[in-house]
Amino acid sequence: MSDTPSARSARSDRTSPVTFYRQVVAELRKVVWPSQQQLVTYFLVVMVFVLFMIAIVSLLDLGFGKAVFAVFGGDTSKA
Repeated sequence: MSDTPSARSARSDRTSPVTFYRQVVAELRKVVWPSQQQLVTYFLVVMVFVLFMIAIVSLLDLGFGKAVFAVFGGDTSKA
């Protein structure tokens, strides 16, 4: 590794672990944490959305599966 000016400045600009930890703690103090009511609401919204998407994908899978069997001669009545 050569001692180019950019290599020397990169080493001198490094943050010490203690400074890094202090900066992390300072940033976490700025975070606005959701209340329990907000957390429950967000959870329910996400679950409803996921279940809705599962239903759409399942219906598309069923429809495309039946279409493929119909096109390629599969008999779906003997299930």
